[in-house]
Amino acid sequence: MVLHRFSHHTINNYMSAMKKLAKFYNKSPDLLTNEELQDYLLYLLRDRKLAWATCNLHLTALSCFYKNVLQWDERKFKLPPRPRIKKLPNILSVEEVKRLFESAVNLKHRVLLKTAYSAGLRISEVVRLKPRHIESDPSRMMIRIEQGKGRKDRYTVLSRHLLDELRIYWQKYKPVEWIFPGINQEKHIGYTAARGAFIKAKKKPV
Repeated sequence: MVLHRFSHHTINNYMSAMKKLAKFYNKSPDLLTNEELQDYLLYLLRDRKLAWATCNLHLTALSCFYKNVLQWDERKFKLPPRPRIKKLPNILSVEEVKRLFESAVNLKHRVLLKTAYSAGLRISEVVRLKPRHIESDPSRMMIRIEQGKGRKDRYTVLSRHLLDELRIYWQKYKPVEWIFPGINQEKHIGYTAARGAFIKAKKKPV
């Protein structure tokens, strides 16, 4: 997976999926039959009632292991087509966004949420921001996103207000490697912690 340039996050997800498969059948994955693999995927979808996207992650993990690692082309398994359910996005009003930020008492979490909202970043992108990604020259005012979705680099706009917020945050925390480090300063804040900051702020009563 490293040779295929999979992200660290993807590798962890695939490894976790294969461990769960082995634990479910209590035997090595290379001993499983096509029928057992297909039954396992249907078990996740119908019995465990996991989201289709989660089951698809397990499917891609299995495909990676059997087709890319073991190079066994005879392994055939699939999921039923994804249900076509169209939902309108839940767009927060200006007041709701303001209350969300005010509910994040921790400065680090508040600036993280503001950065994600202002620059339109995914969780996986905002947690991996580094100081060199912030281009604050008045002639540019951009944020560089490296290896975002699809392993592509891109730029997004850096607003003056967000830059001011980042400077206030910088003066207090003085981050070195990552703008939003975790408990271990050598690693960025985890995806779960970042998502938890949003959920906690969202649930906090007004």
